[in-house]
Amino acid sequence: MQTWSLVSISVLLAVLVRWGVSLNSYSGAGKPPMFGDYEAQRHWQEVTYNLPLQQWYFNTSDNDLNYWGLDYPPLTAYHSWLCAYVANILNPDWVELHRSRGYESPAHKLFMRTTVLVTDVLIYIPAVVLYCLYLTDGSAKRRVSILLSILLYPGLILIDYGHFQYNGVSLGFALWGILALGLGWNSLGSLAFSLALNYKQMELYHALPFFCYLLGKCIKAGLIGRGFILLVKITATVLVTFGLCWLPFLPDPSQVLQVVRRIFPVARGLFEDKVANTWCSLNTVIKIRSILTSDSQLYLSLAFTLLAALPSSIKLLMKPTFWNFKLALINSSLAFFLFSYQVHEKSILLAALPVCLLLNEFPLMCIWFLQASTFSMLPLFLKDGLLVPYTVAFLGFPFLTVYLLSALDDCSEDELKLGTCGKLFSFLPKMHLACIMKWKFYISIALMAVLSVLSVAMDPPPHLPDLFPVLVSTTAFMHFLGVFLHFNIVQFMDPPRKKSRKKNN
Repeated sequence: MQTWSLVSISVLLAVLVRWGVSLNSYSGAGKPPMFGDYEAQRHWQEVTYNLPLQQWYFNTSDNDLNYWGLDYPPLTAYHSWLCAYVANILNPDWVELHRSRGYESPAHKLFMRTTVLVTDVLIYIPAVVLYCLYLTDGSAKRRVSILLSILLYPGLILIDYGHFQYNGVSLGFALWGILALGLGWNSLGSLAFSLALNYKQMELYHALPFFCYLLGKCIKAGLIGRGFILLVKITATVLVTFGLCWLPFLPDPSQVLQVVRRIFPVARGLFEDKVANTWCSLNTVIKIRSILTSDSQLYLSLAFTLLAALPSSIKLLMKPTFWNFKLALINSSLAFFLFSYQVHEKSILLAALPVCLLLNEFPLMCIWFLQASTFSMLPLFLKDGLLVPYTVAFLGFPFLTVYLLSALDDCSEDELKLGTCGKLFSFLPKMHLACIMKWKFYISIALMAVLSVLSVAMDPPPHLPDLFPVLVSTTAFMHFLGVFLHFNIVQFMDPPRKKSRKKNN
């Protein structure tokens, strides 16, 4: 009973923080002609409500694809239609065709913010609560601390409630899939992840681990017998889910092809803005986009993404334990973020989700990564006028989570699970390794704080207008690369701690 009281308080606090952030500015507020992601979400509601489904993804006189054309899978479109249906009841002006373009009002802002909160309360938050209660080891106090840390992760809150998006929907569906697989409900896990993929195509970042984990379980159970039956069930679940999501488009193949073209816009280039991945960081030294053709960039990124993601996924296929599954989710999502094509800075949220799931086992590394991921989106937050909530989150989140999880006490070789690679540090006493990790953490946080202050307080030199965004993205990239290497080492070198092994298997 006491546990549920603490859970209720944590959820209430998370909701209040979300609502507090939502009172701030949003992407593109008062900035015509394109405005920002807030207007993109509103415009999709306008299009899906007023136009027949066959025109949602096509360029017509009533649907200018150059003005925030719909570029997400069908489930996003259906969600937009549902929001528009409610909006039209409250105020038809919010979704009136053509005339509502760029619509801004306090009432409409309240409505849009509420739609994000409702989806979080219905999809994302319950999945986090159940994961922490049923798939996290430790005392009730420890599990509630993990719950609060995940729910207060600033990156997701600032993007969904500040910048304005619905990432909690796709991440929530993905987490329901992880939760179901952790409890042994393979078909339900497949269903939930299929919904995530049909809401946002970026969930492909998690697709390889889901595929390898389920296939590995089928092979382990025997493809002649129980394993084959399981494979048939999973395949049928995925096909039926995709079929239902795409059903209105299936009678006309041209409709399907157009949706696919819209959700995979390869013409946009290797990367946009100053994203903290390999190609953007490398581009500061070697102008890749000038040297290579668009096709060469696409093939290069595909090759490096597969090379980075496959080792972890193959290990998972050979040893399909839930522990390896969680590690593979981190390694795969980071491989995609670091090396894939057309990466946005907000895509780091896809890596942040599985990192959150290992806060119990790796508190310091996970807090470190989550802080760096929030910092990596600083230029976007400044553009959206979110300096105050970013500052509060940047200062508050590491202090709160380090205190709740005693993170600085858990940075020895054993806690970091360096496995056989720990022999590289054999010349140092364990206490010295822990001390080194603590000082690296302190220096890293200080560096991010200094760059944050400089980005706000100083004007860059005229000949280097992007100096601070580049420094931010490059610094964050180094953090992400280090975390990617760390968790690959953990997956290949060390099994989970004994007290978790029963549950993880």
